[in-house]
Amino acid sequence: MLDISKYKTYTKGLLASIAVAIVASIITHFISFSTATVAIILGMIVGNKFYNTFHAEDSKFKSGVKWAEKDLLMFAIALMGINLNFTMLANLGVKTILIIVFGMMFTITMGIVLGKLFKLNPKLSLMIGIGNGVCGSSAIAATSGVAKVQSNDIGISIALVNLMGTIGIFLAPFLAHLLGFTDIQAGIFTGNTLQAVGQAVAAGFSISDEAGHYATVVKMGRVLLLVPLVLILIYVAKRENKKNGEEIEAKGKVGVPSFILWFVGFSVVASLGWLPKEVETIIGTVSHYITLIAMSAIGLMIHFGTIVKSAGTAFKVSSLLFALQLMFSALLISLL
Repeated sequence: MLDISKYKTYTKGLLASIAVAIVASIITHFISFSTATVAIILGMIVGNKFYNTFHAEDSKFKSGVKWAEKDLLMFAIALMGINLNFTMLANLGVKTILIIVFGMMFTITMGIVLGKLFKLNPKLSLMIGIGNGVCGSSAIAATSGVAKVQSNDIGISIALVNLMGTIGIFLAPFLAHLLGFTDIQAGIFTGNTLQAVGQAVAAGFSISDEAGHYATVVKMGRVLLLVPLVLILIYVAKRENKKNGEEIEAKGKVGVPSFILWFVGFSVVASLGWLPKEVETIIGTVSHYITLIAMSAIGLMIHFGTIVKSAGTAFKVSSLLFALQLMFSALLISLL
C-alpha cells in the first residue's frame, strides 16, 4: 500500500520550489536570459535569505526541496525524450555526425583538462564540460546523479553554461559571418556549439531560415548523444568502484537509471509517431515546467559561501572552454 504520509512531508518544500519557478517564469518575460538560470539564481537568493528555513536539520521544507531537486528532476528528464526523434540522425549525414561526436568528445575532455590546470573541483569541471558539449542544463541534470555531483556544483555549472550560451546567441552568428561560412555551415556551427536548444535555434534563424533548420537538427543530434554518454559514465563509475575495492553490495552497484530507460522509451515513441503531435507537445510542456521547478529546488539548496569559493575559477574554465569549443568546431567544419 502507498505510504501517503511520506509524501505529505514534501508538500512545503515542493510548494516553495513551485513558487520560485513561477516568479522566475514571470521575470524571464522582461529579461533575455534562460529561465533555468533565473530559477536557480532566484532560488539561491531565497534559500540564503531564509537559510535556516531551508537548510536546518529540522526544517519542514528541506525534504520536499530535496525530493524536487532529485526525483522530480529525473521524472522531467524522462519526459524530455518525447522531443527527440531518432530519424533526425538520417538527415545529418556522416560528416555532420562526425563533427557532432568529435566536438562533444573534445569539449568534455577539455573541460576536465582545464579543470585540472585551474585546480577546480573535478565534478564541477566534468559538469561544465558536459553542459557545454551536449545540451546545457538537461545534460548536467541527467548526468549529475550518475556522477554523484553536489547541488552546489550543479547550480554553478548550469548558471555558467547558460551564460556562455546566451553570449553565444550573438557571438556564434558573428563568427560564422567572419569566417565566411555558408548558411549550411553557419547552421552546423551554431547547432554544434550553443548549449540549449532554444539558444541554437535563435542563433541559427538569426542568420537565415536554412541556417536555422540545420542548427536545430544538429543541436537535436547532440541531445541524442546524451544516452550513450550516461552509459559511458555508468561504466566509468563501475570501474572506479572496482579500482577502489568498493564491493558494497547495495551501495557500490551502479546500474542504468530508470529515468534514462524512460527517456529512451519516450524517444522511441516519438520516432515511431505513435502519439498525436498535440499529445507530444503537452508532454514536452509538462517536462519543461517540471524541470523549472527542479531547477528552483536546486537553487534553494545552494549555499552562497560555497559558490564564492569556486565561482571565479569556474567562470575562467567555462569561458576558456567555450572559446576552445567554438574554435574546434570551426576547424572541423572547415576540414570536413
